[in-house]
Amino acid sequence: MPFETPYAARGTGPQEPLSGFAPLRIATFRDRWIASTISSVGTWMQDTAGTWLMTALTASPLLIALMQTAASLPVLVLGLLAGATADLFDRRRLLIFWQAWMLGSVAVLALLTFLGHISPWSLLAFTFLLNIGSSMNNPAWQAIVPELVPRELVPESVSLNAASNNLARAVGPALGGLTVAAFKRADTGSAYVFLLNSLSFVAVIWVLYNWKRTPLFKSTLPSERIAASIRSGLRYIRYAPNLQASLLRSFTFCFFFSAIWSLLAVVARNNLHQGALGYGILNGSLGVGAVIAALTLPRVRLRFSADRIIAASTFYTVFTLTLLARVHRPSLIVATLIAAGYCWTSTMASLNTSVQVSVPAWVQARALGAYMMTFQGGLALGSVVWGLIAQRAGAPISLLCAAGGFAASFPFVRRFGVLQDGVPDTTPHKWKRSVPQLAPFPEAAPVAGEDAEAGDPALAGPVRISIYYQIPVENYAEFTRAIHKLRGVRMRDGALRWGIYRDAILPEMLNESFIMESWLDYLRSRERHTAADERIREQVWALHRGAEPPRISYQIYAREIANPTPRARS
Repeated sequence: MPFETPYAARGTGPQEPLSGFAPLRIATFRDRWIASTISSVGTWMQDTAGTWLMTALTASPLLIALMQTAASLPVLVLGLLAGATADLFDRRRLLIFWQAWMLGSVAVLALLTFLGHISPWSLLAFTFLLNIGSSMNNPAWQAIVPELVPRELVPESVSLNAASNNLARAVGPALGGLTVAAFKRADTGSAYVFLLNSLSFVAVIWVLYNWKRTPLFKSTLPSERIAASIRSGLRYIRYAPNLQASLLRSFTFCFFFSAIWSLLAVVARNNLHQGALGYGILNGSLGVGAVIAALTLPRVRLRFSADRIIAASTFYTVFTLTLLARVHRPSLIVATLIAAGYCWTSTMASLNTSVQVSVPAWVQARALGAYMMTFQGGLALGSVVWGLIAQRAGAPISLLCAAGGFAASFPFVRRFGVLQDGVPDTTPHKWKRSVPQLAPFPEAAPVAGEDAEAGDPALAGPVRISIYYQIPVENYAEFTRAIHKLRGVRMRDGALRWGIYRDAILPEMLNESFIMESWLDYLRSRERHTAADERIREQVWALHRGAEPPRISYQIYAREIANPTPRARS
């Protein structure tokens, strides 16, 4: 399916392809984009300067490759936590805090480098601290995109964000390499780069400070705690096949492509005999291709599905890895890396967009946190693997191993198609009928609002919801297929267990039963119900043939209390 069919799937929006620059007409998005570009230039200058400084501090390929791991590992550890905090707390304040964290980390690193108190391990430590801030910042940073632009502009906005990062990738490495090369000592040039990067965060903080935020989704219920929020995010991922496919494809692509990112400095120094500026140009070549991809991707998506884009990128990356291992001509490598950068951004933008459009607003930051975790986890693990192989057998052998592994894994991962079932309508469904009012118990604490029963300790335990259907025998096969689709909806929205049972005596009577952790979690599950979920539920209910709609019963776990007799509602 062509990747731009979100427009057709929603039945609204433009029929002609939108301009890739359309989101920049929105002032808030444009300011964020400009500030992000400035900050990204500083980040990529630091990436080049920090990696080159490491080559000056040590000759170990493993320590050099660990720079990529230090940049990626925090996301692997903190991705779900970052997503949970971004879904629970005010994203604007959260972003300001983590931008300030990154500013402070880089400023201290710059000061230590200026004073000459820098070593390979301290450089790794501060790179790790910087990327703790980056990992906690990124899910919220990406999740605010739908708050800034209409939903139909999300794919173009993701491409423009990729263009911002990769424009910085094209310019930043060369500027970083040039700045380092301008000084006799690598540590002095690197210190100036670190200082400039710390100042680049000021622009982002200023834009966030002036942003008047209007959240897309705001629950009327009490917030989940962090641990519960992480569990609900994991539960959603477990029962969301579209999201699982995007995460798997992201991890696989990043794992093998990381051989290019982590070993390019080694190739530049040992195989091509280049200095800091030469490495910056090679790194910038990837950025040039990435910028071209980000600007042309909206039209490419109209002709090719995401799966075909990823497949073409995979095979070209295998070619690039092989060429880097065997060819030592800088001009040919530069041209090859430009196309590799195009493949990198085409794949990452396609996968990022698939995550953004396939999950509802209530779990979006957690889904993006999981995406960043698999994305950076692939880079971190790959960097260690390819760095170890390079240290033992040399960079060319490591690159060839990556090429062979990527080609061999493709037949397996291609079975996990991106958005195979189309783009779901994640618009929240508005229930027309109210939640049943439950009788309070004597020990219940008074709580205002629709969820008053949540304050009752007798209602804080497990809740069983049972729905009774009357299904003619001729509809049984169709019903069971539909009801098992509904299982995924129930489990994604918070159910702990689910089952469908057929009466042994009256075979036309079936009972759907699912368990929620509490009555409050059941109320949350209703808020999380989307338009796409409702269509699945309607398919199930349409097969019911009783005189009345399916009967629903709500059963609360019978805990032992001081007065076991419920007080009647007055």
